[in-house]
Amino acid sequence: MQIDLRTVTIKPLRQTFDHVAAKIGGDKPATRYQEGTIGLQAENNFHYRPLWAPEYEIFDKRRTDLKMKDWYAFKDPRQFYYGSYTINRARMQEAAAAEFEFAEERDLGRSYPAAAKRRAIDVLLPLRHVAWGSNMNNSFCAAYGYGTAITQPCLYQAMDQLGIAQYLTRIGLLLDQPEVLDTAKQAWMESADWQPLRHAVEDMLVTQDWFELFMAQNFVLDGLLFPLIYQRVADSLAAEAGLVLSMLTRFQVDWYAETSKWVDASVKTAVAESSDNQALVSDWTRQWLERSRAALAPVAKLGLGAGSEAALSEVLTQFKARAARLGVTI
Repeated sequence: MQIDLRTVTIKPLRQTFDHVAAKIGGDKPATRYQEGTIGLQAENNFHYRPLWAPEYEIFDKRRTDLKMKDWYAFKDPRQFYYGSYTINRARMQEAAAAEFEFAEERDLGRSYPAAAKRRAIDVLLPLRHVAWGSNMNNSFCAAYGYGTAITQPCLYQAMDQLGIAQYLTRIGLLLDQPEVLDTAKQAWMESADWQPLRHAVEDMLVTQDWFELFMAQNFVLDGLLFPLIYQRVADSLAAEAGLVLSMLTRFQVDWYAETSKWVDASVKTAVAESSDNQALVSDWTRQWLERSRAALAPVAKLGLGAGSEAALSEVLTQFKARAARLGVTI
């Protein structure tokens, strides 16, 4: 008995979905990111207007003053859809968990110098509330924004910030007793050092233009806070007390470097759309940059002492250069 094996090529009737092909041009294979992003925004057949804002549809382009011909012009350079996002974050979580397990097994919190421990707790733990505010703000952008290409990564950003708040909590529990969490909350609510930042975060919580909120939170505030705290303050603590805190905040450093690529791509796309968008985005950036700089000044002093002004000035200079590269005028 003889069996002949032959290769048969079956040509698919189409390479992707029609609504995806309409965006990427022609009948050609689409990536999973494209198929999980393009054309998913609900646009028609809404049954009712939201009772809390009857002047809008449930999903409405008018919820921001930013104007786009195509809301799918926004692209995530990370190519994150749900599957790729969760796989990536699982790897980062495993790495972070290993760092914390190492610190806990060797009781590194107990041996951490007392002065550095106090400074780390005073600076890092109240930032749990800033991360929670970012979670709420990005959730707002995901809920009221328009176009899956921008709202989908905003939701990922929201969940990442919730994770950052949990990591900061875990750092506090590793360094000291659970009571430090209550002390940090009291500082957030009452300490003069934290009230400007708390005021800014709470004003963001009631900002109604979702793209202004995107700029205020993801571009401006995070653009100053992460380099200031997780680079300058962390480096200062490392020089004084070793690399324990640098090890435990590795997730924040890696996360900021990655998400900045998406934020920059989104800002650049919005600015390049029109001169009106460029002026609007620049105006929002100027307003929130001054607000964020003033809010972070006492926090920088809390973490860096006499060197705080120089560190904040350096971060501000780097941020302005970043904005200029994206076409934002400050």
